[in-house]
Amino acid sequence: MFIGTYVHTLDNKGRLFIPARLREGLGECFVITKGLEGCLFGFSVSEFAKLEEKLLKLPFTQPEVRAFARLFFAGAAELEVDRQGRVLIPPYLREYAQLQREVVILGVANRVEFWAQELWERYQADTQAVYEELAAKLVAFSTGQEG
Repeated sequence: MFIGTYVHTLDNKGRLFIPARLREGLGECFVITKGLEGCLFGFSVSEFAKLEEKLLKLPFTQPEVRAFARLFFAGAAELEVDRQGRVLIPPYLREYAQLQREVVILGVANRVEFWAQELWERYQADTQAVYEELAAKLVAFSTGQEG
């Protein structure tokens, strides 16, 4: 399980240091792809394979399924961690996530998210206002008392 928040600087070559605690779960080689809300998702190879298996079970005759699968898999890249604990994030993914200097790295259960600091701060401010409301809805949903 991935948890925690870390801030690291992207160097001029597009390399980013991955904290040791996250590297343990991601492995020396992991998959990064376009995430949601403008961030990037990082998965261990085994977790990415589980996701692939789930997506392959969806009906590919549905246009939404095809569109999501195309963007998700075509946007993916395998990254290798170097001896200094860094990965080189491909330019097209840096551009998608607007990564320029400061990168917020989040542990989010089964994945790691990579956010441009400004986007993360904006998202966090917007979402914080409804955090308690979301918590109440999630509890009601998980207990079957929604409505």
